[in-house]
Amino acid sequence: MTPRLFALIPCAGTGSRSGAPMPKQYQTVAGRPMLGYTLAAFDACSEFSQTLVVLAPDDHHFDARRFAGLRFAVERCGGASRQASVYNALIALAKFSARDDEWVLVHDAARPGVGPELIRKLVAELRDDTVGGILALPVADTLKRVVPEMPDTPSGGTRIARTESRDGLWQAQTPQMFRLGMLREAIQRARHDGHDLTDEASAIEWLGHSPRLVQGSLRNFKVTYPEDFSLAAAMLSAKD
Repeated sequence: MTPRLFALIPCAGTGSRSGAPMPKQYQTVAGRPMLGYTLAAFDACSEFSQTLVVLAPDDHHFDARRFAGLRFAVERCGGASRQASVYNALIALAKFSARDDEWVLVHDAARPGVGPELIRKLVAELRDDTVGGILALPVADTLKRVVPEMPDTPSGGTRIARTESRDGLWQAQTPQMFRLGMLREAIQRARHDGHDLTDEASAIEWLGHSPRLVQGSLRNFKVTYPEDFSLAAAMLSAKD
């Protein structure tokens, strides 16, 4: 039996760095909620068996009517961290008869620039991979390591300690695509060892595997800070 595809969209975070009055995934960007762009991208990929939106149990901002016509299910099983939310959602996928050998793609709701073409590119390149992998981009900017803040430093402020080599460095994006059973085991192991990892690939690495990198897109950036909303709006408006 050909392994099916499932998508997980963690939406339990508050997006505190964004400065938004509500969780950033529900903010309107270029005429629609940011989460709507992500759901539309996966909805356009009919090969997915289910897209699962993972909410915090006390989320009062989510309104399914704002996403009418899109295929998805909701589970209020979000945890205190991304890692916890994804783990709980992997357990919840049992309701949809998901098997351990089937693929799950985890995507940030705050990356509205993803499109069906990019999703399908990732799936096509990883379908036969033994581990799975992620979208990512080679680091283009010069990287600076800063010194710890020292109040008695002249003029204060953040100062450079040294320049770091960017050779071999890539910036992780999502979706991140792994077998359901392998990802669940990886997160279990990381939690047992006391580590709260920030993406799924880190958990897979924790098991000793080497996920594959697939070239992503600048459009697929993560909306994080207040100024990112206007950039996302310009990008999404141009796309339309």
